[in-house]
Amino acid sequence: MKTSFKMVAMLLGIGIFPLCAHAQKKVIIEDEEPNSIMFVSKNKAGDEIIRIMNDRSQMRFHDPNAPRFLLTDQKGKFALGIGGYVRATAEYDFNGIVNDVDFYPALIPQRGSGNFAKNQFQMDITTSTLFLKLVGRTKHLGDFVVYTAGNFRGDGKTFELQNAYAQFLGFTIGYSYGSFMDLSALPPTIDFAGPNGSAFYRTTQLSYMCDKLKNWKFGVSMEMPSVDGTTNNDLSINTQRMPDFADVRSLEGVADTKQKAVPTFALPTTAGTAAEVTINYVIIDEDATKKMVCVDPNDIPAVAIVDPELMYSMPKGLTAATGMDALTHAIESYITPGAWAMSDMFELKAIEMIAANLKAAVDNGNDTTAREAMSQAQYIAGMGFSNVGLGIVHSMAHPLGAHYDTPHGVANALLLPYVMEYNAESPAAPKYIHIAKAMGVNTEGMTEAEGVKAAIQAVRDLSVSINIPQKLHEIGVREEDLHQLAIDAFNDVCTGGNPRPTSIADIEALYHKAY
Repeated sequence: MKTSFKMVAMLLGIGIFPLCAHAQKKVIIEDEEPNSIMFVSKNKAGDEIIRIMNDRSQMRFHDPNAPRFLLTDQKGKFALGIGGYVRATAEYDFNGIVNDVDFYPALIPQRGSGNFAKNQFQMDITTSTLFLKLVGRTKHLGDFVVYTAGNFRGDGKTFELQNAYAQFLGFTIGYSYGSFMDLSALPPTIDFAGPNGSAFYRTTQLSYMCDKLKNWKFGVSMEMPSVDGTTNNDLSINTQRMPDFADVRSLEGVADTKQKAVPTFALPTTAGTAAEVTINYVIIDEDATKKMVCVDPNDIPAVAIVDPELMYSMPKGLTAATGMDALTHAIESYITPGAWAMSDMFELKAIEMIAANLKAAVDNGNDTTAREAMSQAQYIAGMGFSNVGLGIVHSMAHPLGAHYDTPHGVANALLLPYVMEYNAESPAAPKYIHIAKAMGVNTEGMTEAEGVKAAIQAVRDLSVSINIPQKLHEIGVREEDLHQLAIDAFNDVCTGGNPRPTSIADIEALYHKAY
């Protein structure tokens, strides 16, 4: 995921905040080793250490004061405290706004949104916090603080990082509350989390705060807009960008996201996927051995720069596979039930350009005319299928990629003629003669049935001419896997766009035919 930085400069009025600790007279502890580390109570740590430990340049309710006991050096130059607090919370969800009662207040939806289920109640102590705080004073850094805190709020099982930062000379480096919020306004309530732009959020940052001016503070900050993905089985960080879809698997299909992705400038280096212009993307779930097709208008790139020179280095095999992927996009979206006049215009033109230029691009990677035509054709095909969808060629190709790591374009190209034969028994059959014509076939005087055969044969001939395998066993598929592949294909998001209603049995039969 790409992230961007944002600069923020802000002026904040200074209030007069009460100090949390009373000054303590420094107590000299005699020790045989003048540089030894000691375990002492707070009142014996020295007034400078206690001052730094309790000083909170960023006011927030939840930060605990100095712990009762500290590890410190005899000279009182630094101290390490481990502490925290226990907090019990009770939550009652009157409208069932989430399926999991462990909800964040920031996720409460607007009226008319959300999946309302049932009244729910929860009481727990998962917001109880542990922290580690190292403080001290040096000649060059002045007062410094290294602070780490967390709890088990994330999912009740893993440790959730709340803060992890270092502060010195007015600088804050690390993960903490962002500069876009007034920390002094943070209420004494359940911990807040949510997307950027909400009242309370945490972020990875490099910031500077000057508080040497009378009655004013000046702050400058560079912040990462999200921290998604910094998780494992033992540690998670507050998800900020899409809290409704913290589980990546929930993005499969059409995801009702509320926020636009960060602005993306897409530069394709292959002539096939059209990812630079579509609302579609694929996520591989390795645990489930599955390719998840995700559809989200909020993820479409802001700018697409299609430069055929970026594709000149593609080897023959990749050129062939991606080109057939583009052809599959064009044909499937041309015959899908959702197709209409505008998408037909895009797809027929894409078919025509691919049929005329793909083999030349494969045979001679330096053929600039063919390369440019293929870069345009795959883009045009994407303009169509992004609006009307695909069919079971893609449904059947996705499991092959997930189970065998088969190149997506190869899987599409191999399966396309077989699925076209299958879909000829559908309302889309009259369109096949137009596919044949776009492929360069002389269709004058052809019947509908002849047009169907001509279109399928033209696709197969192109595939053979660029050395695409024609049978599943040639690419390492095991016959005993076909039933599971059929199940996975039937459950694929693309299945709903097929012009002929299908079933697991029909798809399995197609796999066997192609085997």
